[in-house]
Amino acid sequence: MKVGAVEIIDETVAKKRRPLPRLSGTGGSGQQSGGRDPGGPGGDRPDDEAETNPNRFIAEKSRILTGFLLLVVLMTFGGLVAAYIVIATNNVAEWQPFNLPVQVWLSTILILISGATYQLGKRSVDNDDQPRAKRWFIVTTVLGAAFISSQLLAWIALANRGLYMHGNPYAGFFYILTAVHAVHVLGGIAALGGVLLHSWKPITNLERFERRRSLAQVVGWYWHFMGALWIFLFILLGFWK
Repeated sequence: MKVGAVEIIDETVAKKRRPLPRLSGTGGSGQQSGGRDPGGPGGDRPDDEAETNPNRFIAEKSRILTGFLLLVVLMTFGGLVAAYIVIATNNVAEWQPFNLPVQVWLSTILILISGATYQLGKRSVDNDDQPRAKRWFIVTTVLGAAFISSQLLAWIALANRGLYMHGNPYAGFFYILTAVHAVHVLGGIAALGGVLLHSWKPITNLERFERRRSLAQVVGWYWHFMGALWIFLFILLGFWK
């Protein structure tokens, strides 16, 4: 009986000394991801814990909503581009293409760089490197604002050349396509501001870390989609006349 009692006491002490879960990606050496030890007595498996984690539901919901939003944007631009192609191929006399202003080329460079800087910020979020993530997201926000500014300068340059929406369907489509895209980029900048605010201060809570990483992921989808869409519009307007 004494031997059995000693074994029971040893097992109880071992359970109490089991290490606590730690936040993953905090930068310290030897730290482990959050969750219970799946190998320990009575521990839950990671899959079981993930199924009951409310953060997983929130992340999946945000991904679904973002995917639906991107589908709506794609359908909107799909209709505009289809109308552009139909009129461009009809060879109407009013269709008078012109060379794109240099500001449009600048816009293309800016949005390409912003995609790269956002990806660097997203990688920093995944690694829980808060200072670096904040810096990269600030740079991306500035580049997004510069993109909008370059669009305004392009419209002003066209107006100075006497190119307006009326009388020239090509000019009309240029203004419409670039303006609608700019509005969506403004929405992306607003969402980017949310990511920046979430990355402004360091965190030690696993739930907040998962929310931050999920937000950076879905906003990244939107931002990269806007970048790819602009490259398509740039090719369409510049080389399919």
